[in-house]
Amino acid sequence: MNKNIALLAAVSILVLSANANALEFRPYVGAQYNYTEVDADFVKADMNSYSVVIGTEYNRFFGTELFYQNSDKSNDIIEGEKLKSDFEAYGLDAYAYLPLGCDRVWSVFATTGIANYDFDYAMSGEKEKDNGLGYRLGAGVQYSVTNNIAIRALARKVWADKLDEVDDMKEFSLGIKYVF
Repeated sequence: MNKNIALLAAVSILVLSANANALEFRPYVGAQYNYTEVDADFVKADMNSYSVVIGTEYNRFFGTELFYQNSDKSNDIIEGEKLKSDFEAYGLDAYAYLPLGCDRVWSVFATTGIANYDFDYAMSGEKEKDNGLGYRLGAGVQYSVTNNIAIRALARKVWADKLDEVDDMKEFSLGIKYVF
């Protein structure tokens, strides 16, 4: 009985040490500029926004990221009336990286995630709020300037769920991240 426990402990140590080499857990913080094309029922709005992110690269192929995004106010004219709209979003994205070349400073990546979107509208003195989920899917490229600093560009499509006015969004982002 004791031999079985000792054997099990030895195997567990070997497995855990092998997994420790495979996982790197490199946390990072970042910021990015976003250009968003919102396709709503009543208007197509172009909005600028910023995002702040915190994430972890588990190894050179996978990572996850939490983000917060805030847009500027979009001013559009609908049937002669001024419409002001803006949004906030927060959520979780998963990233899959494919390093390129021998030096691996370039990577292409795919991302998928889910986010909560809060839209505010104001027209003719009336204010309206719209809240719902967005399902995010995107792809991009990343360049590692140093071992700790990376620049990335990505394009993303967001499908809205339970948002009354918004159908979908297209997002184009340019950002920088610092890896610890």
